[in-house]
Amino acid sequence: MTSPLPALIVVDVQRAFDEWEAAGKRRNNPDAVARIADLLAAFRKRGAPIFHIRHEGTKPTSSFLPQNSGYAVKDEAREAPGEAVIVKRVNSAFIGTDLETRLRAGNITTLVICGATTNHCVETTTRMAGNLGFDAGLVRDATWTFDRIGPDGDKHSAEEIHAMTLSNLNGEFARIVAAADVIASLEAMRQ
Repeated sequence: MTSPLPALIVVDVQRAFDEWEAAGKRRNNPDAVARIADLLAAFRKRGAPIFHIRHEGTKPTSSFLPQNSGYAVKDEAREAPGEAVIVKRVNSAFIGTDLETRLRAGNITTLVICGATTNHCVETTTRMAGNLGFDAGLVRDATWTFDRIGPDGDKHSAEEIHAMTLSNLNGEFARIVAAADVIASLEAMRQ
């Protein structure tokens, strides 16, 4: 029997991104963390499963090394007692972790994915979720990214990257959804 409730997958909402922003990197969607906090509150209220994904850097210069301040989770997205925390060392939350095993053991087939960054760990996790057969919803207003310079030297805004990533994932790997719609759907479900 499959779980009637979706699982919330919160990817890498860590302080390293605040440090990047403080160092001058420009991001989009400044309200994303507030939307993640809204999702966490709704999933907790409903008793739905929540999986917190944390990135642990492997390179000596990584902002995400456990001994660095950037490794810590932002207060708004901190796990509550009993919520799963899964540490990953690559872009996908499914590689080198037991996330898939835990989801299958819980008969969870529907995932709601949010976090950082849209075009890196969120995208990779979402693509793999779709490839593994999960019904994935990516919450467009609960993820963000940063401006980037392409290999050709062209500047790409965070807004453009975010929009293109959502466009690439939409329909083939996931449904693109809004936090308010996820919360309304969750509240409408009967236990």
